[in-house]
Order: sequence, then C-alpha cells, then structure tokens
Amino acid sequence: MKRPYLSLLLFLTCLLVAQGTFAAVQRSKLQGSHGDKELLPRSCQACHPGMSFFNNGEENSCIKCHGTNNDRNRMSASKHLRVGGVATLKDITAELRKPYRHPVLEVRGAHRFGEILPEEVINAARHSECVDCHDPHVTQQGRPFAGMQGRRVGNLIAEIVNEYELCFKCHSTSANLPQGSTNKAEEFRTTNPSFHPLLAEGKQAFVVSLKAPYAARKNNSNDITMISCSDCHGSDDKNGPKGPHGSKFRGLLNYNYQQEDGRAESDYAYALCYQCHDRSSILNNESFPFHSLHIQGNRASGQAGTSCMTCHDAHGSSSSPYLIRFNEIIVRPNAEYKLKYEQIEVSARHGKCSLNCHGVEHKERAY
Repeated sequence: MKRPYLSLLLFLTCLLVAQGTFAAVQRSKLQGSHGDKELLPRSCQACHPGMSFFNNGEENSCIKCHGTNNDRNRMSASKHLRVGGVATLKDITAELRKPYRHPVLEVRGAHRFGEILPEEVINAARHSECVDCHDPHVTQQGRPFAGMQGRRVGNLIAEIVNEYELCFKCHSTSANLPQGSTNKAEEFRTTNPSFHPLLAEGKQAFVVSLKAPYAARKNNSNDITMISCSDCHGSDDKNGPKGPHGSKFRGLLNYNYQQEDGRAESDYAYALCYQCHDRSSILNNESFPFHSLHIQGNRASGQAGTSCMTCHDAHGSSSSPYLIRFNEIIVRPNAEYKLKYEQIEVSARHGKCSLNCHGVEHKERAY
C-alpha cells in the first residue's frame, strides 16, 4: 500500500533535482564577455579544449588569455582568441606572483561546486581560485563579479550587487579564518561608533582632512561619500589589471601604508591614507592637536613617530569614534589598567586618553 506514495515521493524528488539542475544551467548560460565571438571566435572551446569541462585547477585555462603576451599569442595563433581592438587583456599571473596576493597559483583544486561561503568547517582549505570571485559564463568588462551568488536576502542567497559582499564571503564569518585575521563585516558594521564608509556614509558628519571630491556627507553631485574595498586593496601598478590579485605593498594595498612603529613620516610612508586625507591638514593638526607630534615624533627629544595604525583601525572601531582602536602591541594600559579613548565636545573634536605609549603615562590626558 505504501509503494505508490514512495514512487510519488521519488518522482517529486527527481523533479526538484532536475529543476535545480536546469536552473543552474540557465544561470551559467554563456552570456558575458566570454560569449563574445568577436573576442573568442570558437566560444566554449577557448576555455574547454576538447570540450573537457573538468580541469585540474581552472587557472590553467584562464591564464591562456589572462597570462603573458606569449600565452595570448598562442591562443591567437590557434584562432581561439582575437586580440586588438576588442578588449585589452593584461597579465594577471604577474600580479599573482607579487609578495602580497590572493593564493590563486598556490592552492588549486580546493574549490568545490556548490560550496557554502563563508566556510562553516574550521579545517576547510583556504582557497581563492578564479571561480571563487568570477563566474566565467557571465562576467563582463565593468562587472567582474556578475553572476556570483553570495548576497543574503532573508533566508535566500541572491546574486552579489556590491563588491564588499564578494569580499565578505571569505573575510567575515568564515570558520577557517587564519590566525590573526578578523571579521571584516563586524569592523564595517554601521552600528559601530565609527567605520570607513563602505556600507553607509560614516558616523562623523564632517571630516576636516578629507580632500575633494571626498566628503563625509553628499552635498553636491560630485561628492564621493562612499568607498569600496578596491579603493584600498588592489594592484600597486596603476597600468596593471584591476582588482585585488596582487601587490608589492603589505596588505595587498594599492599604495604604501607604513605600519611599523618608529619610522619617519613622509608622503610615501602613508601614501594610502593621503589619497583621501590631506597631508598638510594632518601635519597642521587641524583635526587633532597632536597629530604631527604622533606621526612625526619629537626631533628635540629624539622620539620617533608612530604609525597611523597605532591609534586607528582602517576598517572601523567597535569602541570609539574617529576609527580609534589602539594597536595593543605598542599601546598598553596605564598604571590604573585603563586603555581607553573618550570623546569630549563633539564639535570641538576634543577628547582624553588613558593609556601608556612609548613609556609615557596618560591618565585621562585631555586635549
């Protein structure tokens, strides 16, 4: 008597699986830049030689066009790629060999079809393969992560719209975050007292050091009040391929950012910060009476300056305004075991610190 019900259940299950498979095929339909026959005359065969759909690391296929000029010339000679006039392709493999990079060339074959990100398994292999950030069937110039799934809408996972949603797939709540890594989504949380304006405009309505067209609030159409991850993270080569593939600067940054203590201040040392924040404003103490003293040091006493990172977290602070979160390798609690910044008179940008830094005791030292 139960067999008809079991057969019906089996039929419905197969139907749902088939529908899911069909939906996946529909989503992966070749429609982006790789579907442009002016660029790839032989279409699928350019990436799937012999129509083999399973490669031991898809990077081997990608770098045939996105590698060196020699790689592209070989693809052009075989009539799989038409270069010149249609698209400008650059050497991404050179970026992936820089000192700071996503480990695309080191970790291969770890990506799993249908994998859940952020990772829920603590011992899962950390990986960053091409298909972790790009859907080759949909991606197109100007929309590098088109077709990628990962934006949570209620209980559903939708297509990514904002760049940070892609980054958060690996750099937020992943159970396998490397030691020393932090949850970036928490650092940028809009309920924090301060954060760089990635998800929303910042908490402070006016930031005196910002250079035009950057502004804390959008008053004119040209004002830039929001940033993206790639405004700070990406190639150090301005003529190189876009995106956070690799950089010569620590942290996979676009510009140099001196993070060690005791180094001389210069336009180059904090080039990353000075892209948006006016150096002369900082050194003239327009936003903080002792900015210059902190980052340049005191030549008379021989005290060297310290990094912006000593007092500020470039992503956000869960405890203080103005991105203040002390680097506890350098800044320690004072004799009363206090390590704290307190804001006073918001409009006047005054505050007080309780801490010990470079042997100098701060006991609610006000400014």
